Formats: sequence, C-alpha cells, structure tokens
Amino acid sequence: MAKQKAPAWHWSEDGINFRTRKWVRPEDLNANGSLFGGSLLKWIDEEAAIYAIVQLGNYRAVTKHISEINFEASAVQGDLIELGLQATHFGTTSLTMRAVARNMITRRRILTIEKIVFVSLDESGKPTPHGYSEITYDRDRMPTERIATGTIRLP
Repeated sequence: MAKQKAPAWHWSEDGINFRTRKWVRPEDLNANGSLFGGSLLKWIDEEAAIYAIVQLGNYRAVTKHISEINFEASAVQGDLIELGLQATHFGTTSLTMRAVARNMITRRRILTIEKIVFVSLDESGKPTPHGYSEITYDRDRMPTERIATGTIRLP
C-alpha cells in the first residue's frame, strides 16, 4: 500500500520570528493525560525570557505582564509542540511580544497570548532604558557578562 504524502507544513501566523520545539513527556501531563497548561506556560515564559535577553541585550530582563491566555486545543504524550514569538513593540525599558503554540502532530493551535511584556532592569532591580526600537536577527546584543559572577567571557 502506498504511503500518502502529508500536506506541507506551514506556519500560518504572520510575523512569528522565533520558534522552538518541545516534546510532550510524561512529566508534562495533567491528571487527564493531556498537556498541563502550567508546563506549556513555563516553556513560553522561558523562551520569551531568552528572546527578551537577546533583543534587549540584558540578562536582567524580567516578565512584567502576561495578558489573557487563550487555550484552543491540547496535546498528549509524544506530541511535538512548536512555540513562536513575535516582538510587537519596544518601549523605553520594555519589549512586548505575542506568543503562539501549535501542535505539530495535529497541526492545531494550542494557545495564543497577545501580550507578554518584559522589562530590562539595572543592577539594583530598577527599570533601565535599553535603547532599541527594532528586533535583531543577529547575536549582536547578546550580553557578554555572566549574571551570576559578573565575569566577562571574550568571544
């Protein structure tokens, strides 16, 4: 019997410019055997933090606000989840982005978050201007200081 060719995979969300993938494992499941929303939100917050650090050039970027979370579908053990982020606004001290999560197996959107805001902080924990107004696709803003030790690691 000939194997049917699956339709081409296309990310349907315009403007999504950062993607990562996660594999749903047993520890990510809720009591119903489906993906626990808290696991998914943890993944999104972590990826958004990394994205904010790269865009703001500061390890001290923290989550300030997450808007309404719209769950549309779920996932089960073994499914592959794709997370996408889109920077939507640069403030003086902040970066706003939106997030989308999709199930790569079922091709259904799992959730959308229209607004996640990260703020760049100084050494004393106060908001600090970052000086950027658009996204970068390079690693030119990647901090070189290690936050834990304050040491500089040269390229």
